[in-house]
Amino acid sequence: MKQAVVTVRYAALAVLALLVAGCDRLVVLNPKGPIADAERGLMIDAFTVMMIVVVPVILMALWFAWRYRAGRNARYEPTWDYSGKVDAVVWLVPALIVIAVAVLLWRSTHKLDPYREIASSTPPLDVQVVAQDWKWLFIYPEQGVASVNQLAIPAGRPISLRITSDTVMNSFYVPALAGQIYAMAGMQTRLQILADKPGKFVGRNTQYSGGGFSDQFFEVVAMSQADFDAWVAKAKQAPARLDPPTYAKLAEKSRLNPITLYSAVEPKLFDAIIDRYTGGHQAHGGQTPTAPARR
Repeated sequence: MKQAVVTVRYAALAVLALLVAGCDRLVVLNPKGPIADAERGLMIDAFTVMMIVVVPVILMALWFAWRYRAGRNARYEPTWDYSGKVDAVVWLVPALIVIAVAVLLWRSTHKLDPYREIASSTPPLDVQVVAQDWKWLFIYPEQGVASVNQLAIPAGRPISLRITSDTVMNSFYVPALAGQIYAMAGMQTRLQILADKPGKFVGRNTQYSGGGFSDQFFEVVAMSQADFDAWVAKAKQAPARLDPPTYAKLAEKSRLNPITLYSAVEPKLFDAIIDRYTGGHQAHGGQTPTAPARR
């Protein structure tokens, strides 16, 4: 039985791959982290359940066309009006499918909770993410540095992202590592990611946010811990510092946003960005800094 289920899942994966074969990159079918891999499994399971409905319907449509084709002496029952077997199939099969989907959804919702930290012997790296027009700002509070349009992370270590927006709603998405989650002004969402091994991945905003939305991509670079430490050291040597005037300039709308490193960050800048929209009512300790006004 188990072998049959595995065979069906692989068949579903093959069919799914054929359906999306026209895409340039099958990123969602080639995950590079445990979260994205679990989401791929969920997609395959959902597709398999869907095939339980689609395949019989297609086969019956073909069978009916052949059985009742013109010129064939098929059985004719003009007085037929009820069948317990047909009624059972019509009601029980959809009910079983709904139950299967409900169980799958319940288990996956808890297993893939974006707020749930990834189990690891290594503590997660905290990164604060701010969506802007049309760029992404990444703040590393422990390291005291920041970057624009480049998320550098150590491979094999969980990454805990705190995400907000300093503009309209955006959606943070790195297909190779995790699912998407919204970035909203005055709010904080969370996402946990982990890259299995070093590599470069593409992140994007999947929520329409204006005329520069189509170019709002960012680079995710997973590297060894030694290389990450070297990247942090390089960022600390950058000439730019993310103080209030620099942030106010960065927050302006711009279409061309090259990768930029900042050697220092205004303390509690992330909290100050949220406080601008909430009036300082979010829960965090310490004195709230004054955030630079948007232009």
